[in-house]
Order: sequence, then structure tokens, then C-alpha cells
Amino acid sequence: MGVSALSLTRLLGGISGFLQLASLLGLLLLFFKVVQFYLHRQWLLKAFQQFPSPPSHWLFGHKFQKDQELQQTLSWAEKFPSAFPRWFWGSRARIVIYDPDYMKVILGRSDPKAPGTYRFLAPWIGYGLLLLNEQTWFQHRRMLTPAFHYEILKPYVGIVADSVRVMLDKWGKHIDQDSPLEIFQHISLMTLDSIMKCAFSYQGSVQLDRNSQSYIKVIGDMNNLFFDRMRNAFHQNDIIYSLSSDGRSFRRACKLAHEHTDKVIRQRKAQLQDEEELEKVRRKRHLDFLDILLFAKMENGSSLSNKDLSAEVDTFMFEGHDTTASGISWIFYALATHPEHQQKCREEVQSLLGDGSSITWDHMDQMPYTTMCIKEALRLYPPVPVVVRELKTPVTFPDGRSLPKGVPVVLSFYGLHHNSKVWPNPEVYDPFRFAPDSTRHSHSFLPFSGGARNCIGKLFAMNEMKVAVALTLLRFELLPDPTRIPFLIPQLVLKSKNGIHLRLRKLH
Repeated sequence: MGVSALSLTRLLGGISGFLQLASLLGLLLLFFKVVQFYLHRQWLLKAFQQFPSPPSHWLFGHKFQKDQELQQTLSWAEKFPSAFPRWFWGSRARIVIYDPDYMKVILGRSDPKAPGTYRFLAPWIGYGLLLLNEQTWFQHRRMLTPAFHYEILKPYVGIVADSVRVMLDKWGKHIDQDSPLEIFQHISLMTLDSIMKCAFSYQGSVQLDRNSQSYIKVIGDMNNLFFDRMRNAFHQNDIIYSLSSDGRSFRRACKLAHEHTDKVIRQRKAQLQDEEELEKVRRKRHLDFLDILLFAKMENGSSLSNKDLSAEVDTFMFEGHDTTASGISWIFYALATHPEHQQKCREEVQSLLGDGSSITWDHMDQMPYTTMCIKEALRLYPPVPVVVRELKTPVTFPDGRSLPKGVPVVLSFYGLHHNSKVWPNPEVYDPFRFAPDSTRHSHSFLPFSGGARNCIGKLFAMNEMKVAVALTLLRFELLPDPTRIPFLIPQLVLKSKNGIHLRLRKLH
């Protein structure tokens, strides 16, 4: 009995000692984190000392009203020339730039995408062209560039036109001009249909497929979840996030998105088992996007891994439809709210295309006024409002101000496009800013970013926008819904919190 009591005493003493050690280690870890927090904050304060901004709380940073981020950015851009620091919480901050000279400097460098921001996208789109950096990015970019050769893009005009006509036919059957239509979801399906057929050799009809509608919803959900996580201090930790309801929702959404893209890859691989299809591909001078990936050989002679293949497909499936859907939706809204410009575009398209039964590559450069209107809409509503880089070396800007290595830099294309020092009366929709004889700073208009990491599909996207605008204006008059004015919010692409609603009137 005495031995048992002695053993129990020793056991309790051991547990007590272990708990004391654990408490000590916990306190040391907490002390280390506090010191780390303090030192990093002091480093950032020193890095930003040349860039004034409104006062911020030492822990909570700058307070932005919910969904007012774009408006707040423009307000501060008026007060602080070229750039300002934005504090989120504690020692997390970025420098926001919206000056064309600053843009030119940063986009002329090879700084990587900021890992602290974009790593949250990795479970969804993997490390494809959007998230890769340095040599691996260069290899993939060089490999995929031929997929956007003009010889490849030429026949895509007809494919896109067919997808647009399917959308317009649906509108014609179900639309009452007195019942406004939320256009973003319809246009998202159309752009997904186009990219699936052009880049992935898809044979079905995405716009009539319920599974594709589920994919569009999943993309919207992941956009929301990504930005909610960015703004939640506790969700920066992967373990904490994975245990949260948002984390579980994000995992489910990723699974559904991957099922969609994996199916596309499997179907194309199955098609290439057919000798006739395989021979047709071999005879082509330039391959479509997915075929390039499937036939690609890396510098060491090996094929792309399944992981790399899936990452590029997931990346382009998202980027290839969501950005253009945003662009086209806002172009339609801009034309609906400026009927005089809409009518001039319609007259130009009518004189060029007649009834629009045939639209080709050659027509793309024969719509100057429509192109001006498209560009002005992209200025007011850039599809990708911001990108974030992390300086890998120090930088000095033309005005003499500088930043050290390691600072995250937000390139606010929305702020740039609304900068009154660059664009007089920036909120006014004026297509003549883009008249053929107009002059402007080389980095004042960046709807597709710029530099080496500009959008690889920008020509495809511009052509898709032109086809969608031209064919739509031949069939419908676009009218605004005064009861539901869009409320802009910056996500991965520029969206409206309450949707983009238009009334459509059939033209005879």
C-alpha cells in the first residue's frame, strides 16, 4: 500500500513538473512571438516612414467600413501622392500604389507574387501560371505562350460567337423588358462555355449543363471565402482555418472545382486515344491550351506531373472565364447607362456586320468606336482590381522615395484608373480618352496588368469582349435598372455585391 502511494506521489510530481515545464515553454513562446511582432512592426514603420497615411491603431490597423474598400482607397489616393501604407492588424501591412510611374517601376521588375496573400489560393488552383515564380514560372509561360498565337485565336472568334448566340437565344426566350436580368451569372456561363470549347476541346454545351452552373456557383463561393479569410486575423493560421466552418466550406468547394477540371482532363485524354483525333492534333502547327499541357516536355525531357497539369488547368479554367465575365458584365452596364454611346456602337456594328450572322477575326480591328467604349469601361471597372507583389530587392521610385526588400506592394489598378492626376474627371465615362490620336502614360491603363507577368490571354479576352458586345447590341437594347445600382466590391475579380441588373429590349 505504501509503495502504491509512493508511486502515485511520484506520478503526480512528474505530471506537475511536466505542466510547469509546458507552462514555461508556453510563456517563452509567447514572449518570442511578442518580440517578433514588435520587431517586425518597427521594421515596417521604418520602411514606410517616407509614405504618410492616416493614423492607425497599433493592433487593429486602419479601420475600413465593410465593403467600402474601393471608395476608401480613392479617398486616400486624393490625399497621398502615388502611394500610402495600409495597416491591417499588428505587424501586417502593405504599401498601396496607384501612380503610373510607380507601376512602371514595379511591373518592370521580377518580384514574386506575395506569398502571404496568394498562398490561400493554392489549395484551389495549385501552383500554375498565376502563383508560380522565377524560373518555373518562366518555363511554364514560355511553354504556354504558343496557345495564344494569332493562328490559334482566329477560329476561336467563331466558337465564342456561337457561345454568345446561345446566351442571347436564352435571353430572347425568357426575358421581359420590365423584369430586370442579373447578367453576371449568364455571362459567366457563356465565358465558361467559350473557354471550355476553345482551350479544352470540350464537346458539350456548358450553358445547358446543370453541373457547369454548379461550378459557376462554386467559383463565386470560393471568391467570397478567400476574401473573408484575408480579412480575418485568426484565419491566417492554416490549422485554425481548417477547423472553422469557412475552412470546411472552402475544402468542399475546392473538391467540387477539382472534380470539374479533372473531368475535362480525363475527357480530352480519352479523345486523344483515338488515332484520327491524335493525327489531327499532330498536324496542327500550334496546339490548344490543354493539348500543349498534355504533350509538353520539360527541359529534362519529362512530361508535366499530374499535379502541375491540374494546377494549370484549374488556374486557366478560373482566370479564363471569371475575369472576362466581369469585364463583359461591366461593359454592358456602362453601355446601358450611356445610351448615346451604346447607339453609336450599334450603328458601327450594324454597318460592319449587318445581321451578325458572320463575325470573323478580320472584323476585330474594324470596330474602333466600340473598342474605345470597351476600353473606357475597362478603365472604370478593371476586371482585376489589384495584384500584390513582394519586393525581392530594394526599390527606389522616380520621386526618390524607396522601400526595402520584403515589403508587400499592392498594385491598385482600380486606384490607378480612377487617379484624377492621371485621368481628369475619372468618374466620367468618356470613350474619347481612347481615341486613336490620344496620348497617355504607358502605364496609366492596365486592365490586363503589364510587364513580363501581364495577362497571357489578353488578346483572347479582348476579342471575346468585342464579339459579345457586337452580337448583343445587334439583338438587344441595354437599359439600366434604376432600382438596383451595382455596389462595387473588390474580390479576385471586380464584382457587384448586389449583382448587375439590366433590362433588355428586343430590337426588330
